[in-house]
Amino acid sequence: MNLNELPGAEIILPGLRDIHSGESNTIGALLVAIAAMRLTEAGLDIPKNHLVLEPELTLYARLQDEREDAYLYYNALLNSLNSFCNALELSYEYKPSNFTVKHL
Repeated sequence: MNLNELPGAEIILPGLRDIHSGESNTIGALLVAIAAMRLTEAGLDIPKNHLVLEPELTLYARLQDEREDAYLYYNALLNSLNSFCNALELSYEYKPSNFTVKHL
C-alpha cells in the first residue's frame, strides 16, 4: 500500500515525519495526535511520547492565531484526517482471527 495515494496524505504524512522527529506542534503532527489511536490500530507506528495532550484544542488555538477562518479550516483539516483514516482502514488487511463469529 502506498500511503502517498491516500486522501489527505499531503498533510498527514509530513505530520507523521514530524512526530517521528520529535516535532509535535505542526498542523500535521497535531492531526496525527488527534487520530493516534485510530492510526495505530490501522497499522501505523505512532510514537506516543511526542504527542500533545490536547491536540484538538492546541490545533484550534494555533489556527485562530494564524487565520481569520480558523473554524472553517479546522473542520476542513479534520475532514482530510478522517478521509485519510478511512482509506487507511479500508486498505488494512484484517486477519480472520481478529473476528469472532457467533453461530446461532
